[in-house]
Amino acid sequence: MTGGPRDAPVVKCLVWDLDDTLWDGVVLEGDDPVPFPAALKTLRALDERGILHAAASRGEFAITSRHLDERGLEEWFCDVQVGWGSKSAAVRRIAEGLNIGLDTLAFIDNDPVERAEVESVLPMVRCYAADQVGGIPDLPEFQPEFVTEEAGRRRHLYRTERRRQVAEEEFDGDRHGFLASLGLVMTVRTATDEDLTRASELTVRTHQLNSTGLTYDADELRRLRSSPDHLVQVAALRDRFGDYGIIGLAVTELTANDSVLRLMLMSCRVASRGAGTVLLDHLVREALADGRRPIAHFVPTEANRNMLVTLRFAGYLPVGGEEDPLVLAFDPERLQPPKQGHVRVISGTD
Repeated sequence: MTGGPRDAPVVKCLVWDLDDTLWDGVVLEGDDPVPFPAALKTLRALDERGILHAAASRGEFAITSRHLDERGLEEWFCDVQVGWGSKSAAVRRIAEGLNIGLDTLAFIDNDPVERAEVESVLPMVRCYAADQVGGIPDLPEFQPEFVTEEAGRRRHLYRTERRRQVAEEEFDGDRHGFLASLGLVMTVRTATDEDLTRASELTVRTHQLNSTGLTYDADELRRLRSSPDHLVQVAALRDRFGDYGIIGLAVTELTANDSVLRLMLMSCRVASRGAGTVLLDHLVREALADGRRPIAHFVPTEANRNMLVTLRFAGYLPVGGEEDPLVLAFDPERLQPPKQGHVRVISGTD
């Protein structure tokens, strides 16, 4: 079994080879293979922890897909890549489709040649032999720090997102028109005690759209929430396809004159929805309505450049020098009159 570096992130998705790995036999050779019992246990155990499953296998897609459905396995997978190309290319497509980093993927295959090919092309992807499938749930890289109620629904959230992607491909119009057709509604509210574990999980899982790279555990967020000088807010999103769950977090320090955004992050699942800009606009209007100047801190990491672009696009401009953190202030002259965009924002829980 090949693992990753000790400081590698927890696995977010396990990519399965199917023939002789998930099930005992080869579908294309006319077999009607049944899943290995140990593989089924691992499917269930990881799913309960919020770890996704995908497939990268050789064969004919229609035949393999039909067998997955007949065996009641199709519902476990957020993406299925079946064909005759390289496994590394299939793994890369899965990462792009799920919008997660390659270093958060793992790959399991009975064929050492296939594992070696993935390891060579994608060294950040951790690879495992099929005969180790029963022990995978016990490995530390498959044990997230948080197992929330939302984690248990993560597979359904991603499968719903796949339906959105299909709908977009079939939509007769431009992207703006498709986003408008979704009926997106964002609810921004003060975090409740029940929200704090999910909010802390977001700080650990989200890197691309994290303004400072900070992480908070639930106790830290609870302390900040009880402080009169801080606001801890979460953002939830829904559309006509269903609920995205909690997808954003903002931690704000309140001073006499300023509203200082110490941390803002947005789930990568909604990066393409423009939700980050919408949340920032809402926070800016809240601060100005309270008579405070909107300030934001930004600390560059290896993955969060997009968040700086989002802050600048929202009207935040650097002030002072190039210190760490970078301090940005909102320019009130750039505040536009409220307009109905493709996301409707609601304050509170209504």
